[in-house]
Amino acid sequence: MRWTDVPIHFIDFEGGASSGILEFGVVTLRAGQISETRTRLCRAVGRIRAEDSAVHHLTAHDVEAQAPFADEFDYFARLRESGPLAAHFAGTENGLIKSVWPYPRTSPDFARPGGRLADWGPWLDSGRIYAELYPKTESLQLESLVGVLGLQAELDALAVAHCPATRRFFHAALYDALAGALLLTSFLRRPELAGATIPWLLQMSTADAQKRSGLQQDTLFD
Repeated sequence: MRWTDVPIHFIDFEGGASSGILEFGVVTLRAGQISETRTRLCRAVGRIRAEDSAVHHLTAHDVEAQAPFADEFDYFARLRESGPLAAHFAGTENGLIKSVWPYPRTSPDFARPGGRLADWGPWLDSGRIYAELYPKTESLQLESLVGVLGLQAELDALAVAHCPATRRFFHAALYDALAGALLLTSFLRRPELAGATIPWLLQMSTADAQKRSGLQQDTLFD
């Protein structure tokens, strides 16, 4: 199962434990290219902390008229059924989505083709992949990697095409999802990695040796 054989859905959430998810951004890659994007604001379920607002620039006033994130179960469940979910350091996204819906519908296990499971993961994690393959990288933060790899101009052009005019910066959900998708496609443009498989990418997305072994994928290529 080459990485271009199934859709990959890059996701970013803005919000926190107290406020819930205030914004989501989704970038779907098909055959290695951006095929569709979606984003919207979501009504808070609790207090928006001032320190969080300083990062994502969302206030209670911005989201008070929006539908709650909980309305989106069918959309995210369909994403999970069609391809692996992905994020840059996916622990935050995994924790936030599970705080709303602990499980999706039973979906394909893309780490073990032919299997099925009721879990939002395993996640394809661009941050963990860079950490595993380039351990000497000074900073693995999204903004730093985009700059080091010379991808800022390409990201900004994508943001103009896909993001709301007021949300074209890091820590805006769709902008960050585009950045993660761009990091993955940039990495896999290299000829020696163009044939990478989905199971191998999922294996490289965990730092836990036991979990990696459990994914039962030992080779880069089919």
